[in-house]
Amino acid sequence: MKRLLLPFVAASVLLSGCALLSELLTEVFQKPTFRFKNVAVHNASLAGLSLDTVWQLDNPNTVGISLAAVDYALFVDDKQVVAGTPQKGLQIPANGATELTFPAEIKFLDLVPALETMLTKETATWRVEGSIGVQTPIGLLSFPIAMQDVFETPKLPQVQFANPKVTNLSLQGATVEFPVSVTNRSTLPLAINEVVGTLFIAGAPVGTVSTGTLGQLEGKGTRQVTLPLTINFFSAGTAAVSAIRGGNANLKFDATIQSGGAQVPLKLDQLVSFVR
Repeated sequence: MKRLLLPFVAASVLLSGCALLSELLTEVFQKPTFRFKNVAVHNASLAGLSLDTVWQLDNPNTVGISLAAVDYALFVDDKQVVAGTPQKGLQIPANGATELTFPAEIKFLDLVPALETMLTKETATWRVEGSIGVQTPIGLLSFPIAMQDVFETPKLPQVQFANPKVTNLSLQGATVEFPVSVTNRSTLPLAINEVVGTLFIAGAPVGTVSTGTLGQLEGKGTRQVTLPLTINFFSAGTAAVSAIRGGNANLKFDATIQSGGAQVPLKLDQLVSFVR
């Protein structure tokens, strides 16, 4: 009979020991803290941008813990967008802290029917919600993810011509250099592939010009380029020829700005003076 009771006694002792150990761990283990740190906006173009929310997980214990579960949703102007998550199983060292970055690629056409609508906004609202699960010696702990703020949106760049310079003039035509400046109106660095379109002088089309690849414009930065164009007087209007030979005329630019795979129309109309 005593032999039969021994396994039950041993099991009871083992269970009570486990319960005691669990109780001790619960008392000694300090709950980690999880907080929002910042938001990073980068890779901005007229087509979209990258928006990463960064969080910090602090582990004040002498044992490491690990990220075990992620439930994360990102909304821009109340529309959910696709977002990535940190790698599951990420280790948080003992007495250490780890940044958790949730990346998202935002395409403006997923938010609005026309790019021009988004590019006239000053800001857009982002909101995140969800939770993370952290595996610890006392079990799985859950922390809420909740934050809302605004981010600056890219703006359609300002394009402006200076007075064109006539560098070669003959009876048949002229070579004209058109100085143009492209200004980034937002504080975000903005990728611009090129600005290309047709020029009109005094209402007459005189040719197509392109800035070529402009690269990335710094926030509030300006890129200046000169666009040379050979104009045939026989196809240009009388008013255009007269202006080129020395005078004023309306200069129209019917163009597109190409940025990040997007092509946004641009129509410019300004008075210029042709100089030699």
